[in-house]
Amino acid sequence: MSNAIDSRLKNIVISDIGNGNELYLVDFEELSADLIDSIDAQLVKICEGNSGRTIQLVKDRIKTYLTSKKGSDLEIGSIAEFMLHHHLNLLGFVPKFMYLNLEENSIKKGFDGYYLLGSDQWILESKSGRISTKNISHLNKITESYNDLKWKLNGGPVNNPWQNAVSHAGQYYVGVIPDLVKQLQDLATRYQNKSFEKIKDYNIIPGSTIFLDGNWIKPDHGGIESEIKNLITKLEFKKIKIICLTKKSIDLFWDYLNS
Repeated sequence: MSNAIDSRLKNIVISDIGNGNELYLVDFEELSADLIDSIDAQLVKICEGNSGRTIQLVKDRIKTYLTSKKGSDLEIGSIAEFMLHHHLNLLGFVPKFMYLNLEENSIKKGFDGYYLLGSDQWILESKSGRISTKNISHLNKITESYNDLKWKLNGGPVNNPWQNAVSHAGQYYVGVIPDLVKQLQDLATRYQNKSFEKIKDYNIIPGSTIFLDGNWIKPDHGGIESEIKNLITKLEFKKIKIICLTKKSIDLFWDYLNS
């Protein structure tokens, strides 16, 4: 297990879990000035690509959406997903999608994230919950994320997740690789024709976020790593990166939006 060198990643531990696969362990105990600056630098890109809008306008858009979901699982899930996007951006993953939906005031549909890392394409699925939930653990949430990715790739959703990816890749992002858009279009066509994908052929990022409801307890990184290493021996994938974020409270993100 090794700590990241980049100072912006000081709350992330990167662990080699074998065969070039990695586990990212993220501790989010406080909203520091450095973290505020880091989120500010990523906010518009994560939410709207190259829209050119101001940070405050995008904050207001997120606040309007989250206010409408206050107290629900969608509030928790949306905050968790945003923070995973933030940290994956810092880790060098290049988004080819937007966090916010193109047509309405909500987060995107389809895959939770579609990234490039070098020339490799990666698909993210995010699951989250409160520490007070029975049997909550990063292991269980990563398992849920993996199963949901497998379901989406294998034709589970009525809405075509590949078509959504095509729309997002081409909407705000300049310099999108033409071949990538063509690949996504071909996959959308295959999905429409009920020719579905197998998860073993894809690079995947199952993500887990656990909110501690305001009482910080340092996660057992060694225990999480041991469980994840055992889990991935039972999973199918081309390559895998796993991200586990432990956050003191959902209020930290509200504090950021109101800063």
